[in-house]
Amino acid sequence: MENLAPCPKCQSELTYPMDNLLVCPECGHEWNPEEIEEETGLVVKDANGNLLADGDAVVIVKDLPVKGAPKPIKAGTKVKSIRLVEGDHNIDCKIDGFGSMALKSEFVKKA
Repeated sequence: MENLAPCPKCQSELTYPMDNLLVCPECGHEWNPEEIEEETGLVVKDANGNLLADGDAVVIVKDLPVKGAPKPIKAGTKVKSIRLVEGDHNIDCKIDGFGSMALKSEFVKKA
């Protein structure tokens, strides 16, 4: 029997190969084992579950109130060249008209 990698999502040992992917029968997660091994460091996902990386462009999905600002950042605002950081607000960026901001990844989607 092959020694297959456990599921990165639920750590189940019951994984099986399907084409070039591995599949977990317990949680239904599918992944490419070559990509998982290359991933290191911070893993940040957007509101839709897509992986984000430094330099990506994102779109804000809901109006975000800003302390001290007269109006919120509107949904649909595009933010370019994000930087991923550790912490609750895991995206650092610059937004035109607002300046430097820290955003939560749950309020953005990959552009």
